[in-house]
Amino acid sequence: MEVESVIGVDGLEAKSEVTAEAQSKASLEVSKDGYEPIHSKSPVFFDLYQRKSELKHQTHYCPGCGHGVVHKLIAEALQELGLQDSTIFVSPVGCSVFAYYYFDVGNVQVAHGRAPASATAIKRSCPEKIVISYQGDGDLAAIGTAEIVHAANRGEKITVFFVNNGIYGMTGGQMAPTTLVGQKSTTSPWGRRPANEGFPLHMAELLATLEAPAYIERVALSDNKNIMKARRVIRKALEIQRDDAGFSFVEILSPCPTIWGKNPVEARRWVLEKMTPTFPLNVFRDRRPEVPTGDEPLQRTVGDVLEITPKTHLHNVSTTKRAYHFKNVTIKVAGFGGQGVLLLGQLLIEMGMREGLEVSWLPSYGPEMRSGSAHCHVCLSRERIGSPLVSRPDVLVAMNEFSLRKFASEVATGGLILYNGASVPADFSAPGAQVVGIPAAEIADKLGSTKAANIVMMGALLEETECLAPGTALSVLEDKVKKPDLLEIDRRALFAGRLFIDDNAHIGAVSQSDGFA
Repeated sequence: MEVESVIGVDGLEAKSEVTAEAQSKASLEVSKDGYEPIHSKSPVFFDLYQRKSELKHQTHYCPGCGHGVVHKLIAEALQELGLQDSTIFVSPVGCSVFAYYYFDVGNVQVAHGRAPASATAIKRSCPEKIVISYQGDGDLAAIGTAEIVHAANRGEKITVFFVNNGIYGMTGGQMAPTTLVGQKSTTSPWGRRPANEGFPLHMAELLATLEAPAYIERVALSDNKNIMKARRVIRKALEIQRDDAGFSFVEILSPCPTIWGKNPVEARRWVLEKMTPTFPLNVFRDRRPEVPTGDEPLQRTVGDVLEITPKTHLHNVSTTKRAYHFKNVTIKVAGFGGQGVLLLGQLLIEMGMREGLEVSWLPSYGPEMRSGSAHCHVCLSRERIGSPLVSRPDVLVAMNEFSLRKFASEVATGGLILYNGASVPADFSAPGAQVVGIPAAEIADKLGSTKAANIVMMGALLEETECLAPGTALSVLEDKVKKPDLLEIDRRALFAGRLFIDDNAHIGAVSQSDGFA
């Protein structure tokens, strides 16, 4: 539901409530009656909602639901403050789970209760962004209690909008941590009894006991006067984050007509008459806390954390960035546990860091210590990386036939597959990809250790794609491999992989495209 003010030709103001799907129609009908709308849908919302093809003009919220009103107030504040293009909206599980279909901003969907934790990571990674955590009471005050308490205690510079309707709305009306004493629900059919279910949690008051929060206030969607107050409070909370002032938290008492079994008018009256006595409207915190930082810098460079010192005197590794031929390269390395799959990925990202690239590494493996399936996702990029997950890799490094067959279909068109084998299986096909067989295990065995097969594959990868400098690889190996005899084998393995590509790789290789670009 959205509240819309209209001015008639007689100068009198009228109030009407319209659902999102009827908004356009209502505007036309009002015009015919001589009224002129003074509010319209904010450009922060998408023009069409693509959640359902047959319902592109309406949200999924029930008539009278407070979420539509809160969405409208947030959208208007973002528009007025000019923050739309710099906002990231974090929505967890709950009635607002589909918020990303409505808000034309950056959107991140997270697991139940985890919005403050994810918002913390996003804000620390992108401190220039406005990060909003939007949560219901069953989400924030139940499964997400630890996340919100610790985010507030750290004073994370995020804005949290907490929609409190005293019930689990999406899942059918179970008792929530904020359910009122005596209020019936599907899991408290006799009403909430403090002796059995405990008292309602007061989240605003609880967070106000902490030192770090900058702003905490509770508002209600009970009538037009309080809705206008909520509008001002929502804007203030976003201004506090814009001004880099600290953690802001707005609790919004909201109607839930469907689960409460009331019509929209009755539900709003219930918010005022029943909820506000238990959850009084108030400003619980409005100050700029002084948080001592000490002498240690809050943020350090990756090089400082990993104690990486550029070694410009070794292997001609330059401190200046190379002229990369790519914007980003995604790699999936797969094989059995014990083949150095995860280590190969780690070596690649450390090389990327030393060359000034943005990098990410995401492992995936079973519980087995050895012989279980393992793979990792590697991203090398000249720009910030949005997600470490690689679903369409440019390069697949398959250390065994099982991994080759399992992941080959994921490789992007024009991509590259490097297979640890003298030849590719006769019945194997990977249309659109270049497939190169490399007898890495045999080469490593001749060098003195089959464990160096992953280094042979790394040398082949570097030579074929030229994504990273071999000199950087040698520098990383020298820092990581402490035993001189193993280091010498790895040096020779790296060179052998490169040499194989130069001399043999494309003689009789299965080539099914123009190759890696």
